[in-house]
Amino acid sequence: MWYKRFAMISQQTGPVQPGLVQPGLVRAIGRWSLAALAVNSVIGSGIFGLPATVARLLGQRSVLAVLIAGAAMGVIMACFAEVASQFSEAGGPYLYARTAFGRLIGILVGWMLYLAQTAAPAANANLFVIYLAEFWPAAKQPWPRFAILTLLVGVLALINVRGARQGTAVSNVFTVAKILPLLMVISAGAVYTIVHPAIFYPAAGGAAPLPTSAWMQAMVLLIFAYGGFESALAPMGEAKNPGRDAAFALLVALIACTVIYTLVQWVVVGVLGPGATTDRPLAEVARITMGNRGAALVAIGALVSVYGYLGGKLLGMPRVTFALAKGGDLPQVFALVGPRFHTPWFSILFYAAAVWALAMVGSFAWNVTLSVVARLFYYAVVCAAVIALRRKQPQATALRLPGGQVLAVLGIGIAIVLATQVDLSKSLILAATVGAALLNWAWARRADRARV
Repeated sequence: MWYKRFAMISQQTGPVQPGLVQPGLVRAIGRWSLAALAVNSVIGSGIFGLPATVARLLGQRSVLAVLIAGAAMGVIMACFAEVASQFSEAGGPYLYARTAFGRLIGILVGWMLYLAQTAAPAANANLFVIYLAEFWPAAKQPWPRFAILTLLVGVLALINVRGARQGTAVSNVFTVAKILPLLMVISAGAVYTIVHPAIFYPAAGGAAPLPTSAWMQAMVLLIFAYGGFESALAPMGEAKNPGRDAAFALLVALIACTVIYTLVQWVVVGVLGPGATTDRPLAEVARITMGNRGAALVAIGALVSVYGYLGGKLLGMPRVTFALAKGGDLPQVFALVGPRFHTPWFSILFYAAAVWALAMVGSFAWNVTLSVVARLFYYAVVCAAVIALRRKQPQATALRLPGGQVLAVLGIGIAIVLATQVDLSKSLILAATVGAALLNWAWARRADRARV
């Protein structure tokens, strides 16, 4: 009986059409909340450890690398902004690819998006347990870890089931809460760097020539750090003014994240010098500049950052399976919208379960590799969609980038070049994802013929 009650709310099974408001969802996400969601979806736990890895590769030049990566991601985000401005429905990159290139590419992008944005939060959930172990060593033990991950994901799932407004409020709070400790470390580190600048020698990454491979490895890591904004575009069916606000949110996220990442890299290199290769660079900067209490503050900030990041993903990503179901590309159970809270409750619970499962069985590095490869694929597809949609929908009321087609080609090139630098040892899992997408496509076509 309960299933029939909810199914009545989601009877429409035809493909999603641009410009139509999807029934059942509530437009509760404002412009600044969408921008906060985009920032929250980008800044996760990587900022607390990644600066050391980049510094190990490039030394002082790692600061320049952060800026270059920001510019490269700016090209890709500009393409996303133009494409997103043409849609007001849930789905994000899946919807864009389906409209531009058809059902097969849309489903493939949907699966890759889901893989990337499930693996990355799962990696962050594992780091939450690691950071928590600084205060409670038993957290890494099997049963405490099981309980922590279950509670971590479960609470956020329940919050988001209760409404987009509640999920947005949580995202806003955690976005501010994660940025404040970062700004404190940046301020203290900046004063220290100006007064006592670290000395780099050529062997430690000063003036010595650096191999191209080091730059490329750093770019891959930094593109991963800048990624994730795409999940903020998935809940457009609940944005108050999606056509206008998507580009604004992406611009705010790009500027905010580039400034924060660059300043963090600068103070890490400036305070730690050649010692910036520690696994916990921000904690070390805080310890040097603010004492042990500062290091504890960074650990707490890392916990807040991870939890906020997970909250942002649980708000955005369930709308992808919701959109797939509304387009007839997944079973209709994924499109069920609760009559009380007006949220895609089944998709939310399903996504929470997927994140929880990957966090339980996978390591941080394992999940990161999956996320990087999948992201580069759909980044290239969405950049290509700029060209396709300009030809397919020339009269669409939307943002038009100056030199948009040139930017699209450049974005595709960036994604392809970086893909050549990624470790494809997890290709079996990626191949399985592609295989699942093809089976999904075949099922959807068969379901369409059955309805006819």
